[in-house]
Amino acid sequence: MKHKYACADFTFPLLSHPKALQLIALLGFEGVDIGLFEERSHLHPSREFANVSASAQSLKSQLDGLGLKPADIFLQMAPDFQPYAVNHPDASRRAKARDWFQRALEYAAACGCHHVTTLPGVHFPEETYADSLHRTAEELAWRVALAKEHRIVFGVEAHVGSIAPTPEQAEELVRQVPGLTLTLDYTHFTRAGLPDSQIEPLIRHASHFHVRGARTGRLQTGFASNTIDYAQVLAAMNAADYAGWVGIEYVWIDWEHCNECDNLSETILFKDLFTALELGA
Repeated sequence: MKHKYACADFTFPLLSHPKALQLIALLGFEGVDIGLFEERSHLHPSREFANVSASAQSLKSQLDGLGLKPADIFLQMAPDFQPYAVNHPDASRRAKARDWFQRALEYAAACGCHHVTTLPGVHFPEETYADSLHRTAEELAWRVALAKEHRIVFGVEAHVGSIAPTPEQAEELVRQVPGLTLTLDYTHFTRAGLPDSQIEPLIRHASHFHVRGARTGRLQTGFASNTIDYAQVLAAMNAADYAGWVGIEYVWIDWEHCNECDNLSETILFKDLFTALELGA
């Protein structure tokens, strides 16, 4: 089964956005994962959402001109996880998070993207994990229903520091919220020392997939020190009839040692790996 491959626009933050998109097209990708990360990506949601239709049309025109498809719109409302977590105890913050999510769906629809990702929320230390999880489930259920109205698939990325930092907790979150899918990234679990075999069952819940190198203790590493068996990952995807995009997602930020890789070279190496694996399948 041949998969569709994308590269994240936020992989190349030192380039202007048009040049980052041009580079992604030159690298031979079919699609782009678009980051709407407030204060830390090319496209800030606060600016893009000021006129959703015009902003989305501008992005669509750029992508069309380069022969690229929008694979995912990834919304993050603040550089830190907590201030606008979907399950924030402050109702006014949850209301703003809902408003921006609705705008993200409108933005995705207007630029021709069929997938939106957010973070799943966090455990707030002033309350029990069960209480944080209950509020998360309520908020994500609302988002699943709204995304369905827009004919958009909604996924969350279970990540380091989230309400679902383990595969078991990610599985439980999906169980509690019918229709919820995962934007699956092995590296958040690999960093914690978990084996691929413990992560692999999550593929059946995935609607989008992130690829990069990782090892125990490091969320992001180069190709040479990566310990994830992506040949087995691809085989498991094929066995599960995974039909979503595969996004190569190197980031360059001062967090979790994620500014220590040559993103361009590593992106090429992983793209070439998957090309070779597909040819050999």
